[in-house]
Amino acid sequence: MQRTRSAANFLKAAHFDRPEWIPCGVGIMPATWMKYREQLEDIVLRHPRIFPGYEKGSKDFDLLPDERYRKGRFTDNWGCTWENVTPGLDAVVIGSPLEDWSDLQTYRRPDPITQGDGWGPLPDWKRIERDFARTKANGGLARAWLPHGFMYMRLWYLRGFENFMLDVATDEPRLQQLTDMIYDYNMREIDAYLEAGAECMSFGDDLGFQQALPISPEKFRQYLVPCYSRMFGRCREAGAVVYLHSDGHILEIIPDLIQCGVQIINPQIRANTLNGLQKYAKGKVCINLDLDRQLFPFATPQQLDAHIREAVDALGSDEGGLMLYAECEPDIPLENVEAICRTFEEVGGPSV
Repeated sequence: MQRTRSAANFLKAAHFDRPEWIPCGVGIMPATWMKYREQLEDIVLRHPRIFPGYEKGSKDFDLLPDERYRKGRFTDNWGCTWENVTPGLDAVVIGSPLEDWSDLQTYRRPDPITQGDGWGPLPDWKRIERDFARTKANGGLARAWLPHGFMYMRLWYLRGFENFMLDVATDEPRLQQLTDMIYDYNMREIDAYLEAGAECMSFGDDLGFQQALPISPEKFRQYLVPCYSRMFGRCREAGAVVYLHSDGHILEIIPDLIQCGVQIINPQIRANTLNGLQKYAKGKVCINLDLDRQLFPFATPQQLDAHIREAVDALGSDEGGLMLYAECEPDIPLENVEAICRTFEEVGGPSV
């Protein structure tokens, strides 16, 4: 298969196969588009190497991807109640259907194929298969995403966070039954994407707090590693690249995640530090570094330039294994969005 230059470079970076450049991406939250609108679009248009293919007027600035980003409350197909107080940013779970373990006896999870999570329209699997085939025919990489919070977070969505922490601490026997239920759901969804032709499977689970893990590495290995190993192993067996995003401090379990089959990991720089990522991840797994969103609102453009270059110096190598990602929330000044794009073009991104 003849890959586009961008897709081939992404895979080379992931596999430590001497990529031409460091892949760089800028993520713009819906709330950021809603706030800045045409001013932000002008920046995007000035940086086609970071936003390839973007056309003026193609963005609906008020479009929200699903219910989680709309103000108000809703209940998903798992029975979890969500609340959003800021349109364009993500909602949080405020009501859990299994706060009382006695409800597990009659609880029925949704079907991933015929019902989905209830966050948006049900996946059209035939259309997904056609889209994957078209992407590959055009030399791109067919990527699929499971919903954010697919395993660890789903457990506390269903039980409530404090309940779940107590379950882990006390080795509540019914916790394994719930874990198996979520694992089965995920595996069916993974299989559907792989059968449709996915070449990269992306997952997201926020496993850390700001400065520590919420559960010990030992408990993580007891409850999560078996599930992750089987899910990621299925992807690897099918030849799909495994990508995992996680907010928070995860240094102590990065070796476990690598052993589970993760090939690209998306950790936060502030929660894990450059020194920590050098020790636990550099050269061992491709790092798609989530740059410091807590710095973006307050830094000068010059400080952001230095921040990005420091990360490249610490984690980059000619062999690859480094990508850069900057998520832009609505509190970031426009001049800082421009500064990030400009530095990304200098340290990475394809030449024109």
